[in-house]
Amino acid sequence: MKLSSSLLLLATSASVFAALPSVGPDYQRPTTPAPTAYRDADNLGSWKTAAPADTTARGEWWKLFADPALDALETRALTANQDLRAAAARVEQARAAAGIARSGYWPQLSVSPSVTRERTSGTTENVAPDTLTTTYRAPLVASWELDLFGRVRRLSESARADADASADTFESVRLALTAEVAATYFSLHGLDHELALVRDTAALRRRALDLVNARLKSGVAGELDVARAETELAFADADAAALANRLASLQNALAVLVGVPASEFELSALNSQLSTVLTIPSGLPAELLERRPDIAAAERTLASANARIGVAKAAFFPAISLTGGAGFASGDIDRLFNSDSRAWSLGPSLYLPIFQGGRNRANLERSRAAYDESVALFRQRVLIAFREVQDALTATHLLAEQSSAQDRALVSARRAASLAQTRYDAGYVSYLEVIDAQRTSLATERASAQLAALRLNTGVALIKALGGGWQATPSS
Repeated sequence: MKLSSSLLLLATSASVFAALPSVGPDYQRPTTPAPTAYRDADNLGSWKTAAPADTTARGEWWKLFADPALDALETRALTANQDLRAAAARVEQARAAAGIARSGYWPQLSVSPSVTRERTSGTTENVAPDTLTTTYRAPLVASWELDLFGRVRRLSESARADADASADTFESVRLALTAEVAATYFSLHGLDHELALVRDTAALRRRALDLVNARLKSGVAGELDVARAETELAFADADAAALANRLASLQNALAVLVGVPASEFELSALNSQLSTVLTIPSGLPAELLERRPDIAAAERTLASANARIGVAKAAFFPAISLTGGAGFASGDIDRLFNSDSRAWSLGPSLYLPIFQGGRNRANLERSRAAYDESVALFRQRVLIAFREVQDALTATHLLAEQSSAQDRALVSARRAASLAQTRYDAGYVSYLEVIDAQRTSLATERASAQLAALRLNTGVALIKALGGGWQATPSS
């Protein structure tokens, strides 16, 4: 009965101390610089002050691109990527650290049974000199810091904020990983399309070389035309080898992202046509930006730094601890647990800092400076977020205009190449004009492939900048 009453008293006392005010500033989220509007094509949309809302569901945003192969790669990456696993382990570490800090609210109890064999000196002034004794002890030892000024509470507050920041950082790593997988996949698509174009061009130039050689034998063409045709074929073969090398490097990078050794990773045949372009809804709501996990992590780091100011300030105040023990002690193990063998001790201890050589004040100044640093980093992160969204929106608009112009250039370049070949076959122009027209046509084709991949990667960048997805549908 007495034991249960004591435990109830301790639990009640812990709750009372937890409710006491703590020294140091209570946390308030700082204001952040926010533009009055963002530019979306020719329209302006309004932003509002960013406030972390990282618990908003992001979903599988990559499914906006409607590509089953990409979906499979994202699933593999989320399952096997080692950086993501490391981030998950850091979350567990931070949560455990918060549990360690929270344990300071409660008394620390331990049992430390012992047995000692002792002989007193026969040449000293003892009541019973030259005595050999054996003592058995079975004590329950307790210690408890009375958190009168909130040192433990601020430590726990800081640790909880660190745990939240670690969870947000995990989400940031997850978002960055899925975005990198998508960007690498689309870049592979673009390179694969380019490689197909160059290989087709090499095949055409090989046939053109055969035709020029035949014209040489018939006396219609000269050695100069043959040399030019051979040079263009060699250029095409060299370009194809260079593109194949870049393609292999990107594929190896994708293997690392999905957690597979590069030598064992195989990617199914790519569809070279990149025809899916995201439809970005006009007037994106400002709340989307609030989902960015890196902003949430920076804000939680700021809250942790604020709590550590309270920890540093609590060092100026007295620290009171209760220590005690209760149990049994006897020189005869058979009588160890008799009522006459009971023993106990209880006593408070007071620590009062009087002179520390300026250590506590310096530690407080350091904590305040660390908080100021966290404020600056938080605001900088918000500024970067606005810039990244604006960059992606601007690029989306301008790349659409560029794509329209590129389509017109591609039609004209193909027509020019066809006309040049026809004029050469009729003997009206030299082979140099054919080469120039074909070079222009190939360069335009490759630029179109690169632009298609870039537009998709810009969509990925916008999704990442907004914290992961929106309600949209892909269109061709």
